[in-house]
Amino acid sequence: MPAPDTVLTGARVRTLDPGRPEARAVAVRDGEIVAVGDEADVRDWRGPGTEVIELHGATLTPGLTDAHSHPVWGIEMAEGTDLSAVRDLDQLRAALRTADRGPGGWVTGHGLDHNAFGGRPVHRALVEEALAGAPAFLRLYDGHSALVSGAALAAAGITGPRAFAQRSEIVCDADGRPTGHLVEHAAMALVGALVPKPSYAERRTRLVELLGSMAATGLTGAHVMDLGDGDVPALLATVEYEGDLPLRLRLAPWCMPGATDEDLAELIALQGKRGRHWQVGGVKFFMDGTVEGGTAWLEHADCHGQGTDAFWPDPEAYARAVRVLDAAGVRTATHAIGDAAVRHVLDTVASLGGQARMRHRIEHIETVPDDQLKRFAELGVIASMQPPHTAYTRADHSDEWSKRLGGDRAGRAWRCRDLRDAGAVLALGSDWPIAHHDARQVLVTARSPLGAASAGRALTGLMALEGMTSHAALAAGEQSVAGRIAPGCRADLTAFALDPVTAPPDELAGAPVRLTMSGGRVTHRDGGL
Repeated sequence: MPAPDTVLTGARVRTLDPGRPEARAVAVRDGEIVAVGDEADVRDWRGPGTEVIELHGATLTPGLTDAHSHPVWGIEMAEGTDLSAVRDLDQLRAALRTADRGPGGWVTGHGLDHNAFGGRPVHRALVEEALAGAPAFLRLYDGHSALVSGAALAAAGITGPRAFAQRSEIVCDADGRPTGHLVEHAAMALVGALVPKPSYAERRTRLVELLGSMAATGLTGAHVMDLGDGDVPALLATVEYEGDLPLRLRLAPWCMPGATDEDLAELIALQGKRGRHWQVGGVKFFMDGTVEGGTAWLEHADCHGQGTDAFWPDPEAYARAVRVLDAAGVRTATHAIGDAAVRHVLDTVASLGGQARMRHRIEHIETVPDDQLKRFAELGVIASMQPPHTAYTRADHSDEWSKRLGGDRAGRAWRCRDLRDAGAVLALGSDWPIAHHDARQVLVTARSPLGAASAGRALTGLMALEGMTSHAALAAGEQSVAGRIAPGCRADLTAFALDPVTAPPDELAGAPVRLTMSGGRVTHRDGGL
């Protein structure tokens, strides 16, 4: 064979290829794996221009993919003060008193835990004194709700409730006055549109820095569950004009309630739009919102009497849109957290009558009853889940998520292992910026679930690794070229100092990533190589 560009040697290679499960060396040329073998093969592979990278006993795996992330839109979502460490109202007020004021005096923040309110309703009166009259837009951790100040409501002209085409709410008190709690996208956008945004140049710089940080945790790619405001392809093209993207990105634009035939045609036309290391592939739907926000679609109401409505006011309109996209060969990924939402998505795929052209996905699946588990495998529906989300709950069910659902449903939290044992394809991700993007944390929390999920069964180390490699590839329809270390596959590779399959989770959490390679390009290399 022609001489490789790069040879990786001195590693334990976990190929995830049934034909050759383990090896010691891998050869790469033009972004593709061309040989997998033993140390003795390296001498024969080398040519005058071949770079040989000695991995010194590291474990080499297929490149990790975050199966649910928002790296472009997330730059805007993560603007302002990081409130993720806030645990109660006193800490929140202290953080807001010292928060930086942006253009126009705006105070922005993100990552605010619902549990910080101590069971109180989310209300601007709790923080107005700390803000001293400043307009404020504070995203709660779930990304589906925000707390805004009185000055922000006034700037947006919000004086009472409004009707929306999609499931959204301006929460008001008994007298019809807005509390400052905005629930779901359309309501949040009324104020969010006024918040100063980072410039195009700032977004470009932050995106490259963020993707580089992701690569340093072992990520070689991400399934991006949005297309931003439509300018993302241009932004990515600009980055690639100036250099390379550190990660391979696969983007899914949103299809929202009220979508017309023309809207669906535009989504179909976007498919395949691409650059060197990014492409549009798939469409993202929302079947519900979040448990803490009262917008997860549940079979039975939550403890506040909420959660019995779908995000799409007409759920059949959602089903029709999925059928149109499936007929056009477009994969769909649907956000469905509550049990009723999950059931409706599965019913929609079942309505294709076994004629589905594509494999469709359900995102999040935070609570699901026993009778739905086997349907994922039967219908070929992929489960896409984010184990780090379990950190926002508590094992004693004293958190807002658990209290809203009640003991039975909270006891069915994040059933990753049950879905795998039922035969489902299970792709794993972080949902950054909802949780940190560190791929090691995804692997660790899959093996050691937190909070309400801690009583359930965990994934094995191998299952967790498959969730970010071979199963992530299946979720994208790329199983023939990704998710394995085998000749003909893309050279997406991750080298860990420890074996991610057998190392104890607490050790894996901080284990150095020795090397990350995306499409044959070294995107991260630690100082020891």
